[in-house]
Amino acid sequence: MPDDQPIRVVLCDDHAMVRAGLRALLAGAGGIEVIGEAATGQEAINLAAALRPDVVLMDLQLGDGMDGVEAIRRIRSVAEPPRVLVLTTYDTDADITRSIEAGATGYLLKAESADELYAAIRAAAAGRTALSAPVADRMMAQLRAPRPALTDRERDILEQLAQGLGNREIARRLFISEATVKTHLGRIYEKLGVDTRAGAVAVAKEQRLLP
Repeated sequence: MPDDQPIRVVLCDDHAMVRAGLRALLAGAGGIEVIGEAATGQEAINLAAALRPDVVLMDLQLGDGMDGVEAIRRIRSVAEPPRVLVLTTYDTDADITRSIEAGATGYLLKAESADELYAAIRAAAAGRTALSAPVADRMMAQLRAPRPALTDRERDILEQLAQGLGNREIARRLFISEATVKTHLGRIYEKLGVDTRAGAVAVAKEQRLLP
């Protein structure tokens, strides 16, 4: 991207007031231009394909429809995909891991200052990783932490989760009851520090717990 051209940004947040505030904030940045706004993940995907922005600023919680992580994954699949910078209030290990795995270039918290937001957008546009300090700390802590000790059965169930199977299908495949599957899932979630199936799979892949 030539130095004399502004960084073209699409905003994706389901709150109109947040989008308006971000647009106003970025208007004073210099060298950054908001070219579109999306209230849903699908709108963000459509704008990414149609407008070809340099950066999409993506919230993770987008109401009842597609969440931000799935939107990131699909945006990164369009022709000439833009960089995606997460801007959210959520900093759980599972959210961070899922976002980065989906293709996000950076992960920023809404509590950051305007200057940090500007710097993160410029870094993302240049293809560099941009992380809030608390997010970077959490990622380093994950890397330093010993891998959780999963039982063979828990690993079996994780493998089935990674294939997208539901509890009933897992129970049938492993010749155990659905209640037993739920019990194992609870233990897996606790060991991995997550509370969703997607989070468990993401963390398991990140820590190379799956074959």
